[in-house]
Amino acid sequence: MRSAGASFAAGQSEHSRLSRALVLNRTKPIIGLIGTVGAGKTTVARMFESLGAVVIDSDRDAHRELETPEVVAILRSWWGDSVAADGRTVDRSAIGEIVFSSPEQLERLESLLYPRLARLRDAVIAQSMSDDAVRAVVLDSPKLLEAGLDRLCDAIVVVDADRRVRLERVANSRDWSEEEVSRREKSQFSLDEKKAKADYIIINNADTEALRPQVEQVFDEILSTYPR
Repeated sequence: MRSAGASFAAGQSEHSRLSRALVLNRTKPIIGLIGTVGAGKTTVARMFESLGAVVIDSDRDAHRELETPEVVAILRSWWGDSVAADGRTVDRSAIGEIVFSSPEQLERLESLLYPRLARLRDAVIAQSMSDDAVRAVVLDSPKLLEAGLDRLCDAIVVVDADRRVRLERVANSRDWSEEEVSRREKSQFSLDEKKAKADYIIINNADTEALRPQVEQVFDEILSTYPR
């Protein structure tokens, strides 16, 4: 893996990633973006976007799917009317309480949403590969590894920050306690597991001025090593 200013042995070799790209006949790289809670993954995604990448935001797409009438009806049949009292608008907090307290219910929700998200993702990737203005595709997904999406990626980027920094950020932006952060982290792979899969690690302990050079460096290196 590589972090700002340093190179390390990657969990998956550069050769294997580039060979897969050639076999799939892609015209530009797919970058998997993951991070720890509060590390600033969304900020990094926006920076990649400003550099010419198309970002597929799994959280955003999942929220949209949760508002479709078919999905709302299914969730109400599973968990009762309280998850969508008016029959149209899903109470994401209520759903969060259910799925983050029960691995079985989380898996149930994911089995409903993942096929829908896959269809959206495949369509965006196909369109992006034929668009000369797009330089790369970024898969911004908190469950990228758990869902096996790393197999689609030519590079995996992990965004991390000191735990103290992360807790302060989510307390200010989402009013989450440390206990809530820990509960959500348990539904994902551990930081060590994420780093083991990473080709690049971006450390985001400061402000955007310190972050952007790291993002630009990683993006440029991925583009420079991609076969054309």
